Amino acid sequence: MEAFVGGGVLPTHRPGFRSVVSRTGRANARFSRAVTMCVEADASAPVAASATEGVTDLYQSFWDHADEVMKAKLSDLEDYPIPEDYLHKEEVTGKGKKMQKVRTRSFGYRTPKLRQIRAAHVQGGQSLQVLNFVIFPELTYRVPFFGADLVTLPGGHLIALDMQPLFHDDEYKEEFYSALKPIFDKYAEQLPWGGDFPEEAKQFFSPCFLWTRPAENEKVQNEVFDAFKEYLDMYLSIVEKAPEITDPEELARIEKSQKAYLAYRAEKDPARGMFQRFYGPDWTEEYIHGEHYPALSNGSSSP
Repeated sequence: MEAFVGGGVLPTHRPGFRSVVSRTGRANARFSRAVTMCVEADASAPVAASATEGVTDLYQSFWDHADEVMKAKLSDLEDYPIPEDYLHKEEVTGKGKKMQKVRTRSFGYRTPKLRQIRAAHVQGGQSLQVLNFVIFPELTYRVPFFGADLVTLPGGHLIALDMQPLFHDDEYKEEFYSALKPIFDKYAEQLPWGGDFPEEAKQFFSPCFLWTRPAENEKVQNEVFDAFKEYLDMYLSIVEKAPEITDPEELARIEKSQKAYLAYRAEKDPARGMFQRFYGPDWTEEYIHGEHYPALSNGSSSP
């Protein structure tokens, strides 16, 4: 799970085409500890009624929409190979009346332009609901990554949407974010900024990083869902028009940027503590490095 927990930046106001200013490197550690504490609490722990009461599969509709849209718009979509042990994983935590089943399901596709489209859906009752959805472009395209982190914990909702950049020069921002910015501005007015992020991660977020912590389910089901749909539609439109890159220097820059992204995400993934708690360290490390952020080697993007 990356965007909101892997790090980010704190703009002077909200992220835009102006300079951004980092505030602290401690936010990532604080948030990671908070996630671990929340998911390790037993299933009977008090849950904020305004945030999660009665919630079941809150994010299933997000994945259903993404799945439907991708199948409609990506004519060359095919399944991405996922090892059997990652497709569906269940564990029971707690004892007696405190027992709670935690289920993790993984989904994957790919196309000639998108080397991996993957989603992880974690369901652990009212105390834990997660959808992590990321799209990795092929190494011969300079388009951004797509990232959506949708999380419900006992304390509320944590939402992050972005088209995460390969580069930060003005030409790249104009090419990929000028059309997205009006969409960002619209939802930034409806969804309050979620707080600060560590400096080390600012290179992985765009001027249109939408990060919020709504208190109400209705905000997630309405404004967040609408923003998710518009961000995904914009991203798929960009991918459709993207030309293949052949310049050796540009290809090397793309590969370097993607490798840096994968290395950072794998190292900082705060879901590590959660998965270790439920499924053990061996499965967790294999899942993070093999399924979530598979390494690139020798210019190859094939699994």
